[in-house]
Amino acid sequence: MEALLVVGLLVAVFVGYNIGGANTAPAFGPAVGADIIPKAGAGLLMTVFFFVGGWTLGREVVETLGGEIVPAELFTTQASIIVLFFIGLALFISNFFGVPASTSMTAVGSIAGLGLATGNLNWVVMGQIVSWWVVAPIVAFWVSGVIGRYLYPYLNQWVAIAGTEGGPFRIERSGRIPTVRLAEGTTRRELTGTLLLVAIGCFMAFSSGASNVANAVGPLFGSGAITMNVGILLASAAVGLGAFTIARRTLDTMGNDLTQLPLTAAIVVAVVSSTLTAGLAAIGVPASFVIIATMSIVGLGWGRATRTTTARDAVRGEGEGANVSVGALAADDAATVGSTDTDGASARPMGEESPEDIPAASDLFDPETTGRVILMQNVVPAVATIGAFLVFRFTLVA
Repeated sequence: MEALLVVGLLVAVFVGYNIGGANTAPAFGPAVGADIIPKAGAGLLMTVFFFVGGWTLGREVVETLGGEIVPAELFTTQASIIVLFFIGLALFISNFFGVPASTSMTAVGSIAGLGLATGNLNWVVMGQIVSWWVVAPIVAFWVSGVIGRYLYPYLNQWVAIAGTEGGPFRIERSGRIPTVRLAEGTTRRELTGTLLLVAIGCFMAFSSGASNVANAVGPLFGSGAITMNVGILLASAAVGLGAFTIARRTLDTMGNDLTQLPLTAAIVVAVVSSTLTAGLAAIGVPASFVIIATMSIVGLGWGRATRTTTARDAVRGEGEGANVSVGALAADDAATVGSTDTDGASARPMGEESPEDIPAASDLFDPETTGRVILMQNVVPAVATIGAFLVFRFTLVA
């Protein structure tokens, strides 16, 4: 039995490793893509704040995955290994293709496979979880859409952050000890904004830990093989390993390929998505962090694009049609950033912007990459669910 437990721990580490690869990108992809922090810095911050989130709010989600979706007695050591194996395998597939997948949906899918095969799935709990999976991205879209339509130009004018070529910082190596200094042309507002973006990325890592620590150790905790504290420490260490290694590919996807978010937009998306994720974790619901963030980006761009027409004109069928594109987020970037920290063009009132002012979607948001991300959000959990179901249905392990 001790040898079997070692195998279970190794599989849990494998799962945590892939969670680190999948969840580092949504938190720090915008900061890495804007050359604010290096990939190694993203890995370090992800590890630290993932642990903090898991140690605090994550306990509720561990309880949910460890004994509420299916009865805890089903989590024998053998069953836990199989559940964790399919979680890790499915996440490994997504990381191999460089696309961050939802670890929460994958973990719940694998556990649901066990419940379906044995006829012990708690449909009430599953219904609540799936309902929040549907509601949370919709909330993220509409909250971000309202911000994009009514507040974003003014937020952007107030923050007025434009990315400095090559990043806001430079490393001075003239002395014995390298020092970090502001790059030439970096303004105080840009410095404040970039630090805020990193801070919010840390909050996103915290909410990721709160929601996802259970995905690596929930089954083993449910089986009684490990305690809650040991499980959180093990999961955090494994996530850190993934954040420093395999996450480099998904950081490229989220930081460069999927979207080139202006820093103001990245801050809005981070606040909306991380707040929703952490809030759901606090009530024990594992949330799809990546989907929430993606829908927040789309909603923010949609809301920004609809500013070309007032609500009254839209109802009357008057005015020029809105070029509904998430590329709209880039429209304010040049217009609101002046030559000094305080200068900036005034945001135009609702309906006075023309569709020609709105860039094409491809200028900001890559539809092909977005489609690949959304596809993997469905394929990866399906692989875990079907795989676990088949094994438990046609073997004697359950």
